[in-house]
Amino acid sequence: MGGGSAFKLESWQMITLALLLMLVSFYAGTLFRQNAPNYVSQLSYNFSFPGISTFANKVELTYRRTPLVIPETGVDVCPLSFNEYIPCHNVSYIQTLLPSLDTSRREELERHCPPVQQRLFCLVPPPRDYKIPIRWPISRDYVWRSNVNHTHLAEVKGGQNWVHEKDQLWWFPGGGTHFKHGAPEYIQRLGNMITNDSGDLHTAGVVQVLDVGCGVSSFSAFLLPLGIQIMSFAPKDGHENQIQFSLERGIGAMISAIATKQLPYPSSSFEMVHCSRCRVDWHENDGILLKEVDRLLRSNGYFVYSAPPAYRKDKDFPIIWEKLVNLTSAMCWKLIAKRVQTAIWMKQEDPACLLRISEQKLIDICDAADDSKSSWNTKLGNCIQVRGMQTNAPKLPSKPDRLSIYSESLKKIGISQEEFTSETVFWQDQVQHYWRLLNVKKTEIRNVMDMNAFCGGFAVALDSSPMWVMNIVPATMKNTLSAIYDRGLIGAFHDWCEPFSTYPRTYDLLHANHLFSHYKECGEGCLLEDILLEMDRMIRPQGFIIIRDEDAITSTIKDLAPKFLWEVESQLLDNIKKNSETVLICRKKFWAIV
Repeated sequence: MGGGSAFKLESWQMITLALLLMLVSFYAGTLFRQNAPNYVSQLSYNFSFPGISTFANKVELTYRRTPLVIPETGVDVCPLSFNEYIPCHNVSYIQTLLPSLDTSRREELERHCPPVQQRLFCLVPPPRDYKIPIRWPISRDYVWRSNVNHTHLAEVKGGQNWVHEKDQLWWFPGGGTHFKHGAPEYIQRLGNMITNDSGDLHTAGVVQVLDVGCGVSSFSAFLLPLGIQIMSFAPKDGHENQIQFSLERGIGAMISAIATKQLPYPSSSFEMVHCSRCRVDWHENDGILLKEVDRLLRSNGYFVYSAPPAYRKDKDFPIIWEKLVNLTSAMCWKLIAKRVQTAIWMKQEDPACLLRISEQKLIDICDAADDSKSSWNTKLGNCIQVRGMQTNAPKLPSKPDRLSIYSESLKKIGISQEEFTSETVFWQDQVQHYWRLLNVKKTEIRNVMDMNAFCGGFAVALDSSPMWVMNIVPATMKNTLSAIYDRGLIGAFHDWCEPFSTYPRTYDLLHANHLFSHYKECGEGCLLEDILLEMDRMIRPQGFIIIRDEDAITSTIKDLAPKFLWEVESQLLDNIKKNSETVLICRKKFWAIV
């Protein structure tokens, strides 16, 4: 009897588990589909294994050579130990630079790209037991453990409910260092503090937030239901792989650090900058990092600071708080609320105050800023920008009206409203063609990057779909990113002669509209093959890459794609001038090292 009862209980538990897995699989759609990869043999020749497909690409640690020659067998595959290779955040390379870096200002956490000949030129493999990522919205709360197999954050931050281990999964309860009981309660408290308990962040006019030192991005995850766009960033530091967790969850984030250079975002782009235990010493170096926050905030924007100096009276926290109060007062910010463990300042639009403080030699006023230039590889300025003597900056509408706003910044760089409208209409039409050609459910795509975003029309056309778009404006082009932010979207400046600041396998779709032709005369490190290799590093297995460009370029890419283990189809669509243009639809194969 006893044995029979135990068997029945165990059987019931097994049936319950099976039903739960079926239920999760049903709601996730493609949760467990196509999780079997093809294989690249580690042997130096192609070899057949029973029941599995293999490719001829060799597994070999290969560096970039000049001239660049791709083997007949295809691009080499990096050894398995390089499955998280991030060229410009490579700890081994940065260690060699330490004697020349200002570590007191954490310069070692910024981008440091090795010379071309020191970069790897091989395909970054997935880790062992990699699975196709769980789809949004389930991925907000659960991701495959084998895809980000690092336990440090769960060990040191589990008590604050950052992330917990659950069998084959990582579970994100929605907590953080200052909101271990959940981000929703914390977000509502911030709304209450700003609105005097009469509303939330949305009604307070917050549309775009920059989250500094974002952890695993649970704060960002729970802002999304409010219709708020978030750019999250954190360095690659002791909190290992926090950005990888964020992107695996389907939340917009990138590796970055606020240290000695401007962040790669345009001025006056965010209604809120958020720091919750972000491990930034805002009070040091004459407040130069706070002045970078001032550059990024829109007029009447908010700086949210949840950290011990805002509430603790022991150690040196009161001294730090006094420094912060003095610095923010000198910048003409207003402390509008201080409650529980959080202080909130408002950046007031008050040029007269800034000029008065400047005359008292408490701050320096920056030279007139040229907003047509990108904030890329630019040293921080220890000064405050004054936008003019007007007391009220133009108020931007809320979404969805904001998506169609023609920014004054476009007029300044010679882009007319007619050109802007034409681009918006064009991408609305083209995206419909893309969905037909891709032939997948929209839920299978979450993380999208437009590698040459222009005015953001492609992202606007996707806005109603369950995905987010990282809009990249090449640093060598005119600054249209300010206009993209004015539309309520997010993005960054970048130079595609260098790898991007992200982990491997972090995007489901890459879109490259006339990107390669822009870089075709830029020389070593910017060759077509270099950019293709970086695209392969960023795209997830079974992810899509859409390329439009000159016929000679698309023809070359079509021939090269199989060497990168991509499937490729060539299609014809009209370009914005109504002329027929080649469009390549590429898909990265799901492969692994056997």
